[in-house]
Amino acid sequence: MAAVLSPVGAVIGTGEFEANAAGYRELHQWARGMGTVRRAGVEGTGSFGAALSRYLLTQGVEVLDVNRTDRRRRGKSDPLDAQNAARAVLSGRARARAKSGDGPVQIARLHKLAKVSAVKARTQAINQLKAVLVSADPNLREELAGLNNSELFRTCARLADDSKNDEGEEEAVLKATRMALCLLAQRIGQLTVQIQELERRLALLAERHARSCSLWWASARTRPSLC
Repeated sequence: MAAVLSPVGAVIGTGEFEANAAGYRELHQWARGMGTVRRAGVEGTGSFGAALSRYLLTQGVEVLDVNRTDRRRRGKSDPLDAQNAARAVLSGRARARAKSGDGPVQIARLHKLAKVSAVKARTQAINQLKAVLVSADPNLREELAGLNNSELFRTCARLADDSKNDEGEEEAVLKATRMALCLLAQRIGQLTVQIQELERRLALLAERHARSCSLWWASARTRPSLC
């Protein structure tokens, strides 16, 4: 839902559009049909409103983030919500500019999000593996005792199912234990590879960005002053 206000706060028009690329274009064309679009207030510019914000920024529109408190709580389809969002921009209550979301900061944010998720999942898998070991068969525990984490994970990842088909209850439990340890260890290894790859990408991004900033600073320092 969108609303267009005049510089003095009069409602020029309201409209509803699809939340997709075609809808964003239609919204911008509709608003431009009523005059020059200088600023726009968008709710959730860092989340569900990010795509619309990026599109408007590419069209030369200044986008400001509108807080939920700046709109009425009657649903997102309520035209008054859109009008209040526009009034928040017009009155100056909305001051935070939306980020473009297309530079190194956004790339780093996405890499970090994936890394944090992988680290949490790996920690959970490690805790689960060690919990399985606590209640495992004594012979299996002794076989794995004394190994550091790296050695433990590698050994568990190679655990083979060597039980017989006519297994009893104890053999079935041992088989399930070995399988759980193997799968958890393999998951830990896969997540470790993901974390290392994301750390490598973050390091390269930081290095490239730092180099570009250094080059710009050197260029600015050597630029002749004008009188």
